[in-house]
Amino acid sequence: MAIKDANSAGATAVTRRTGFFFDERCFWHAAGLHSLILPVGGWLQPPSGSGHAESAESKRRLKCLMDVSGLSDQLVLSSAPMASEADLLRVHPEHYLQRFKAMSDAGHGVLGEEACVGPGTYEIARQSAGLAIAAVDAVLNGELNNAYALSRPPGHHCLADEAMGFCYLANIAIAVQSAIARHGVERVAVLDWDVHHGNGTQSIFYGRKDVLTLSIHQDGCYPVGYGGSEDVGEGEGLGFNLNLPLYPGSGDDAYGYAMATVIVPALERFRPDLIIVACGFDASGVDPLARMLLHSESFRAMTATVRETANRLCEGRLVLVHEGGYADAYVPFCGHAVIEELAGVRTEVADPFLSMLQGQQPDSAFRTFQRAAIDRMAKRSAKR
Repeated sequence: MAIKDANSAGATAVTRRTGFFFDERCFWHAAGLHSLILPVGGWLQPPSGSGHAESAESKRRLKCLMDVSGLSDQLVLSSAPMASEADLLRVHPEHYLQRFKAMSDAGHGVLGEEACVGPGTYEIARQSAGLAIAAVDAVLNGELNNAYALSRPPGHHCLADEAMGFCYLANIAIAVQSAIARHGVERVAVLDWDVHHGNGTQSIFYGRKDVLTLSIHQDGCYPVGYGGSEDVGEGEGLGFNLNLPLYPGSGDDAYGYAMATVIVPALERFRPDLIIVACGFDASGVDPLARMLLHSESFRAMTATVRETANRLCEGRLVLVHEGGYADAYVPFCGHAVIEELAGVRTEVADPFLSMLQGQQPDSAFRTFQRAAIDRMAKRSAKR
């Protein structure tokens, strides 16, 4: 594709049409906190420095960096309607939604493990799921080549009937079910590279052969103690779930090797009509909730791999949905690199953390040890 000058901020772009879905309402979720002396909710916005790991700050700073760099000017920016009740009911039972809404209307409560509810959380979570649905719709309709949904709250830990790990609605599962219902999609692959296991997505599709679920995560991190390498699906879904638990301290080499030797071959065997990535940035080397060593170029490279794979297998139909990432200062650089790669754009943004993190990568002995573990998982995967 031809490269052209883009804008005074120094961006260059190709002709890829990439969507970015976001909504200010998603930044207003708070788990029952106060602003000064008054409880947040209604027209009172939560404070940016809430002290809670899952705050709006990292997401807001990502969008701000995109605006300042000129990257936003190269994208199709859009909000979306909230997910409808019908959309939610394809995944979540009515009794769960009623309980969630009642708690949200009351302005406080605990819906599940690490899932406190604040005022308006139900509607904000519906907005988050709505962004994922709209991104998938636009790609499947041919309006966009690919898309990124800045969904918040996240969704990949949420079970059908239980909130968990900052997640209240299963955003990606809802978008998958919408794609099947609205577009007749027959095979969807969900790749989760959030550092925590995508247990909610796995549980929802565990008995299905039309949805391939793949998760690369830190072994035993969250859910606490879980690795999941032996969990491969059940019934019709046997062989359609694949987990790659990596050792703490795994760096750029391990993720790149896992993508090349396990993830891409699994996608090639499945031949999806659509690929969705649960895009967490908490595998970065400065994240407070994990112990991995990725950097912005790691995420750029993984995005390039999955984009090129989507081009070969499903006419480029690719959607990334934001999940975790709790280093407020670093998530913006990782996300910016990912979205640049999706759009075929390079701006003047330089990652100030990059050289430090590249210098902290594992030594050759550990890389060899980790590759051998990945090879064993690859052999098991190829037999299914």
